[in-house]
Amino acid sequence: MNIIYIMGKSSSGKDTIFNILKDKLDVNSYVMYTTRPIREGEIQGETYNYISNKEMEEYIQGKNSKKLIESRTYQTIHGPWTYATIEDDQFYTEKDLLMAGTLESYNKMKEYFKEKLIPIYIEVEDGLRLERALKREHKQKEPKYEELCRRFIADSKDFSEENIIKAGIKKRFQNIDLDKCVNEIIEYINK
Repeated sequence: MNIIYIMGKSSSGKDTIFNILKDKLDVNSYVMYTTRPIREGEIQGETYNYISNKEMEEYIQGKNSKKLIESRTYQTIHGPWTYATIEDDQFYTEKDLLMAGTLESYNKMKEYFKEKLIPIYIEVEDGLRLERALKREHKQKEPKYEELCRRFIADSKDFSEENIIKAGIKKRFQNIDLDKCVNEIIEYINK
């Protein structure tokens, strides 16, 4: 099993590309765990496995039978939100596994799974990313503009050129034309 790991700054199109690849490739997809509140249109167990802070803390402290592979907590304007990869039944598959996350989570996964990871780094010009993020927030009942701005600024540090190089990311995919980007990713995976 290989792990196809999609990453990129917020509003780069990771989720959209993830869902298209999930339909076009013969893969299973991994649903990450989070304490973040569910957004409008998201589905429990499909978008994320939404769990309580208490449940997440049990994973972090090793009090659960399932192993925590990696976790990271972000101090948002709404309080701390934790995201985690937990070694559950989703990893027991013959098929390749499709995942999405951050550069930080990719690095931790690389330590755990070694050569089994195929990095897919999505790039979009910052102005276009900001437009996409605003459009998404406008669809929410209670838009969280401050959090959008915090994430946008944090991405500059998290996905700095230095961090991308340090992670060993060599191939980048420009998500300006979605179909072209997806086709390039599929060609890359199938090499």
